[in-house]
Amino acid sequence: MKNKMTVPFVTFKPLERALDREIRAAFERVYDRSWYIEGEEDKQFEEAFASYCGVNYAVGCGNGLDSLMLSLKALGIGSGDEVIVPSNTFIATALAVTYCGATPVFVEPDINTFNLDSSKIEEKITGKTKAIMPVHLYGQPADMDPIIEIAKKHDLFIVEDCAQAHGARYKGKRIGSFGDTAGFSFYPGKNLGALGDAGAAVTNSSELAEKIRALGNYGSDYKYHHIYHGNNSRLDEMQAAFLSAKLPILDKVNENRRKTASKYLSGMKNPLVILPTVPEYAEPVWHIFAVRSPERDRLERFLNDRGIGTNKHYPIPMHLQECYKDLGYKKGDFPIAEEISETELSLPMYYGMTDEEIDYVIAAVNEFE
Repeated sequence: MKNKMTVPFVTFKPLERALDREIRAAFERVYDRSWYIEGEEDKQFEEAFASYCGVNYAVGCGNGLDSLMLSLKALGIGSGDEVIVPSNTFIATALAVTYCGATPVFVEPDINTFNLDSSKIEEKITGKTKAIMPVHLYGQPADMDPIIEIAKKHDLFIVEDCAQAHGARYKGKRIGSFGDTAGFSFYPGKNLGALGDAGAAVTNSSELAEKIRALGNYGSDYKYHHIYHGNNSRLDEMQAAFLSAKLPILDKVNENRRKTASKYLSGMKNPLVILPTVPEYAEPVWHIFAVRSPERDRLERFLNDRGIGTNKHYPIPMHLQECYKDLGYKKGDFPIAEEISETELSLPMYYGMTDEEIDYVIAAVNEFE
C-alpha cells in the first residue's frame, strides 16, 4: 500500500465544523437565560424528537441506560420478574433490567444481523417473563414483526433499545415507535450525540410518559410531592439545546453514513472478511460498521499498522462478564454471542469521511491475507 495515511475510528471534527455556529448559539442562549434544568430547551427538544420518531411523547433523561431503566420501572417491572434481552449487545441493556430488581434472560442473536433471533424467544419465556427488549444494534433495525407477535401472544411489554439507531427504519417506520416504550442514548459518539451524557425515553402513552418523567425526577409529580421511589435523571437544558441544534441534520448525517457503508459493501472483497447483512425490511443508520473475521485480531493489527483505527464490539459477551457470574452461565452457553465477540471488528464510520479515506480502508481490507 502506497502513501500511508491516518484514518481514525471516529472523529467529531467534520460535524463540529458544520454546526459550529449553531452549537455556540445554543450555549449562549442557555447561558444568558440562566435556567439549566427542566426549562424551555428541554421541552422544545422533547417535542421535536418525539415528532421525529413518530411518537406522541419523549421524556429527556440523564443517559441511555436510564432511559431503559425508567421505562422498565414505569411498566411496573421489578423484583421477581424476567426480561428477555439479546445475548449480544452492550451491557447497558442488561443493567437496565438489573437496576429494576428484575433478571435479564439472554436470547441468542441472528449471526448475520447481530440482532435478537425471534425464533429463539419463546423457548425462554416463563411465568416470570414480563417484557422483551430488542436492541437495534449497530444502527440495524431488529426484525420487529415477529417480536410484536410473540409479545401479544404472551401478554408481554416491548421496550426497544434504540441507543445506536437514531433515525433507522423498519419497513419504512422509524424505530422507537414499535414498543410500549423505547430508550435512546445521546452519548457524544451516537449518530445524534450530545456534548456529554444524555438520553430520552419515547412512548405513545401519556400515562407512561408522565410516570417516566416523575421517576426521573426523584419520583415527584410536583415539587416536594413524591409518589414513587424515583431517581435523579433529567436532560439538562444545555444538552437539550445542543441536541436541538443537531436534530435538523440527523437525516443528512445518516445518509452520509449510508453512502460510506454502501461503498464499503460494494468495494470490500476478501474471503477472510464477512460483511454485515442488510435485510430487505431494514434501513440502517450505520452507527457501527461491523465485520467479522476468523482472523480478527490479526486483521486489527494489520489495519492499525496502516494507520486505520478500529474497535471491538464487544470482546467479552455479557454472560461471561464478572458482574453477571451470579447468573451461573459458563463459556459455551451462548455460542453465537461468543463467536461474534471473538470475530467482530468495527471499521471507521463517521460523518464526513472523505472518498480518499474510504478507499484507503477498502484497499487495506482487501490486501489482508
